[in-house]
Amino acid sequence: MPLIPTRGGAAVAASQAILAGIAPGGGLYVPGAFSSIDRITLRQMGSEPYAWRAATVLRTFLDDYTSPEIASAAEAAYGRFDVPQVAPVRSLGDATHVLELFHGPTLAFKDMALQLLPRLTRLAMDKCGEERELFVLAATSGDTGKAALEGFADVPGTRCAVFYPSEGVSQAQRLQMVTQAGDNTHVIAVRGNFDDAQTGVKRIFADPLFAAEMDGRGRVLSSANSINFGRLAPQVAYYFSAYADLLASGAITPGQRIHFAVPTGNFGNILAAEYARRMGLPVGKLLCASNSNNVLADFMRTGVYDARRPFFQTISPSMDILVSSNLERLLFELCGRDEGWVARWMQAQKEGQPYDIGPERLRVLQEGFAAEWVDDQTTRDTIQRVWRDTRYLLDPHTAVAARALMHYRERTGDWTPAVIVSTASPFKFGREVARALLGEVAIQGMDDFACCDLLADTCNLAVPPAIAQLPSLPVRHDAIIDASAMAEALRGM
Repeated sequence: MPLIPTRGGAAVAASQAILAGIAPGGGLYVPGAFSSIDRITLRQMGSEPYAWRAATVLRTFLDDYTSPEIASAAEAAYGRFDVPQVAPVRSLGDATHVLELFHGPTLAFKDMALQLLPRLTRLAMDKCGEERELFVLAATSGDTGKAALEGFADVPGTRCAVFYPSEGVSQAQRLQMVTQAGDNTHVIAVRGNFDDAQTGVKRIFADPLFAAEMDGRGRVLSSANSINFGRLAPQVAYYFSAYADLLASGAITPGQRIHFAVPTGNFGNILAAEYARRMGLPVGKLLCASNSNNVLADFMRTGVYDARRPFFQTISPSMDILVSSNLERLLFELCGRDEGWVARWMQAQKEGQPYDIGPERLRVLQEGFAAEWVDDQTTRDTIQRVWRDTRYLLDPHTAVAARALMHYRERTGDWTPAVIVSTASPFKFGREVARALLGEVAIQGMDDFACCDLLADTCNLAVPPAIAQLPSLPVRHDAIIDASAMAEALRGM
């Protein structure tokens, strides 16, 4: 099934959408229709390896890729994870489970897609006869950047540039990026927040003169952010995988609905769960969990999206986002795939104005979604509470989702089995997790890495090698610029 753009335009094959990243006119590519995964296949997933599960889902989206191509790409991508299950489900009791998406090389859920995207991209270049160098751009609030760099490092025919907010990532996240090896990788800090970096990247993609300039240099732009459908599609697979594992373990029965609580910033992760629902997965509520940057929670309560509000730097920095790009794909479905409505709403957003989806669309939205938000102190309290009660250690993003689920259950009395989507290793945020667990005095004078050692000793866990080695790696990227200089920085690469 071809992919179509949310703001109008021609349908394209999957390979074309993956290379382009974003549609002409600024829209995002979405499936022309959703194929179903039947219950027999869903049950079979429980006895198959993760790569098989992922390939089964991806085949429904990647219309011009062959089954052997998809299977080979999935097997290569998921062979670098530190557990054989790739995305295991852990039980915390009381009908509560955790889907661990942090077992890839960069210890964050972005690896689930960004270990696969470069392989899909190389295949797409061959399919489309693309001989120019693919210039892959990404804005990151912390985790996408390292995962993109790791995935594209030294991939022939590609170059990868990542922009991150200079003061908006953890020490470990920053070092993961600025120590990145690879002759084709570039990392640049942007003065400002993630929205500044993301808006800058979108502006670059929308500039035909810049595209022409890159073409003259033998380069074509593409994206590693979840605006690229090749980033989004692999994320759908792990929701099917989680359900299959719960089914195989006897935690749920065939056809039983389950809720997913998802820490949410740019809306890609939770949108993938909605796509799984549209493909037949028995999904109950999708719980959109926000931190103090609670624009999505307000939108789901009122139907009005209004990013005109203070921006907060929180202890869950990958969610410090006020303009959630992937919401556009959900809006496209809510308005009956009317690209005119989407274009008007996105134009209002571009002009810094709010938009209102109206009461009927809000009613439909609230049938499938619920929303909660959690401040920093409550996030810390949740890390401590869950460790005390279950001996399970959460990172600050996953703790937001865990507390949001607690709030939802307290508010509604709904104890449907639920999966908390865990997006990062707690050791990527060692200082904040140690502070939550042990208090400010215990970590006084320590950097993130000393805090990781303290956490490991306290919790009888091992610091992941990918974190432990960071202080000893040479810094290779030290540029810092204003957001207005992003295009110029790319010209110098």
